[in-house]
Amino acid sequence: MNKKRKAPMPKFATRDGTNIRYKELGEGRPIILIHGWPLSGDSWDPVMMELADNGMRAIAYDRRGFGRSDHASDGYDYDTFSDDLADLIDHLGLTENIGLAGFSMGGGEIARYMSRHGAKGVSAAALISSVVPYMLKTDDNPDGVPDETFQEMTKGMTGDFRAFFTDFFKDFYGVGGPGTQVSEEERHWAWLTAMKSAQYATLKSAAAFAYTDFRPDLKHINVPTLVIHGTEDKTVPIEATGRQVAEKVESATLIEYENEPHAVFATVTDRLAADLVEFFQKN
Repeated sequence: MNKKRKAPMPKFATRDGTNIRYKELGEGRPIILIHGWPLSGDSWDPVMMELADNGMRAIAYDRRGFGRSDHASDGYDYDTFSDDLADLIDHLGLTENIGLAGFSMGGGEIARYMSRHGAKGVSAAALISSVVPYMLKTDDNPDGVPDETFQEMTKGMTGDFRAFFTDFFKDFYGVGGPGTQVSEEERHWAWLTAMKSAQYATLKSAAAFAYTDFRPDLKHINVPTLVIHGTEDKTVPIEATGRQVAEKVESATLIEYENEPHAVFATVTDRLAADLVEFFQKN
């Protein structure tokens, strides 16, 4: 008896031959959702459903080295990440009225796409718990994260990769903090997802978001931009990131989620989805 075969998982090949997995939900205006480190496009599932229910075409993809995309041997820098985004847009034949939403390191793809690819086709953008404009503490970026913190992260990941993420996700989700608490199962899903990434991709991507200075890219963000950030974000401090974008990007509007940690996609899913739906319906 012949069994009907399932359709293959949608993928596209980037300009350097890396196969990137993506998924779509709904019809209408395209909204591309870019996930954070060290997760996958699946982190966007509840938001995708809400966007689709409100007449939009939600698209999420797994960054190279993560989820079910190829574990490429190189390309873990923001020029390449933004090229991957551009290649997805070309693959889907999108030319106008594109909305972009980037969580955490995913905000970097947006900033670099806007400068490197001239904001081609994009009419609105959202930066959620984003690393833009600059994470590293320097003399001219005093509210950033000390380099010692990033060095400790690298040491932890190279020493015991699996144990590192058990602790990392506590701050990521704000365990024991004043904000909304998530289940152990949610944190376990995040840990399992992180374990599916290539260790070298995780390390190189961490260096990319830690040391890439997006301040020169800000002048290219000239579309309506929504900035969402939790005030208790210990992973990506709001003072060095979200508040800086709101101050320096004329088209930006900041919504601060009082007492919420980094992972607002999980702690306040309904609020985030509603804010994104409202923003993309108006812009």
